[in-house]
Amino acid sequence: MTPQTIIVLLLVGLVAGILSSMVGIGGGVVIVPSLVLILGMSQKLAQGTSLAMMLPPIGVLAVMNYYKQGFVDFKVGALLCLTFVIGSYFGSKLVLGLDTALVKKIFAVFLMIVAVKYFFDK
Repeated sequence: MTPQTIIVLLLVGLVAGILSSMVGIGGGVVIVPSLVLILGMSQKLAQGTSLAMMLPPIGVLAVMNYYKQGFVDFKVGALLCLTFVIGSYFGSKLVLGLDTALVKKIFAVFLMIVAVKYFFDK
C-alpha cells in the first residue's frame, strides 16, 4: 500500500465518521463510492471492506454522545439490530451471486432515491 493510498484511506475514514455521526448514515454511503471511484476497487471488494471496517467501531462513541443528550431509543435500536443482522446475512449472500456491474447500478439507484427523498423532504 502506497503512502498516497494510506492518506486517501485516512481521509475517507475521517469524512465517513464525521458524516455518520452528524446525520446518522452508515459510513458505507461515503466509503464504498470512495473506494470504488478514488482507489479503483471493485464494487464487491469495496462493500466487503466497508463492512469489515464497521465491525469494531460501529459508532460506539457517537452513540454515547447522542445518549447523553437523550437521543437514543435502545428498544428500537435492539429490534433494528436483530433484523439488521439477519438482513445483512441474506443480503450479502444475494449480492455475492450478482454481477458486479448490476451491484454498482443497484447501489447507484439506492443513493439517487435517498438523495431525491432528502432533497424534496420538508
